[in-house]
Amino acid sequence: MHRLGTPREALRLDTVPARTPGAGEARVEVAAVGLNFPDLLLCAGDYQERPPLPFSPGYEAAGMVVETGPGSTLRAGRRVVVIPELPDGAMRESLTVPDEQLYPLPDDADLTTAAVLHIASVTAHLALHHRTRVSPGETVVVTGATGGVGSAVVQLARLAGAHVVGVVTGAHKAAACRALGADAVVDLAADPDVTAQLRAATDGRGADVVVDNVGGPAFDALRRATAFEGRIVTVGFTAGAIPSVPLNHVLLKNYAVMGLHGAAYRRRNPRLLRAVHDEVVALWESGSLVPQVHRELPFDEAVAGLELLASRAVVGRVVLRV
Repeated sequence: MHRLGTPREALRLDTVPARTPGAGEARVEVAAVGLNFPDLLLCAGDYQERPPLPFSPGYEAAGMVVETGPGSTLRAGRRVVVIPELPDGAMRESLTVPDEQLYPLPDDADLTTAAVLHIASVTAHLALHHRTRVSPGETVVVTGATGGVGSAVVQLARLAGAHVVGVVTGAHKAAACRALGADAVVDLAADPDVTAQLRAATDGRGADVVVDNVGGPAFDALRRATAFEGRIVTVGFTAGAIPSVPLNHVLLKNYAVMGLHGAAYRRRNPRLLRAVHDEVVALWESGSLVPQVHRELPFDEAVAGLELLASRAVVGRVVLRV
């Protein structure tokens, strides 16, 4: 990124030297890069992180360790997920990072799928099992249910024995949400009365757990359709608008509103993050969790990948193959 703007305005492919790993570092040959909604916000300068220009965007990649520095705990040939820190983001053919930014994968892991495994699935797991501790028989409502985090929430909530209601926009996403295993689907494009749809989908009781990836106007309907002593987890604002919460309503219905910024755990509780990563990988290996890949594109088509993401037509994630 050399300037702010749309992906087409902001991004260009550059050649820079690969960095030799220092103490406690490893160099990874990247096989695939997972695109995330924050990459779009980075291009526009609208994300909470604003590294000085120029920098490489990208929050998630997968590849193979090819070189290690003194004291590194990794070995050459190890397959890993890379969660790099900006300004040296994931959109690189080679990434040299501290061991702390690398998460191990099985030796036979498919690196294309692995590139979209960690952030979405770990965030979904934290929402359901760390922030809210969902129980069997509870109702989980998730917005953006066919996105990266949303599709992982649908699958993990079903595995936890919950009744899952996906909130989407459009018939093709509604069909995809049902295919993921959602028990009911609310289509924002089909009926403007979201609160009524949610109450009908929960037999009038409301949601025990809401995982909101979208924010915007729909949040008002979500809080109204939250059950007594329910829990709302705010994960993101892909709708653009950040909603507010009337505390008198929170008090009257005794529900909780909490935030989830998954990246914060890398600094504040890295042990938890690694334990959740290992559990997510085990579920992936067993076939119980299937990360959704909408499309694979060559590395030099990063702009097209981000434009596809911006179109909001994506079900799951877009991957760049390196």
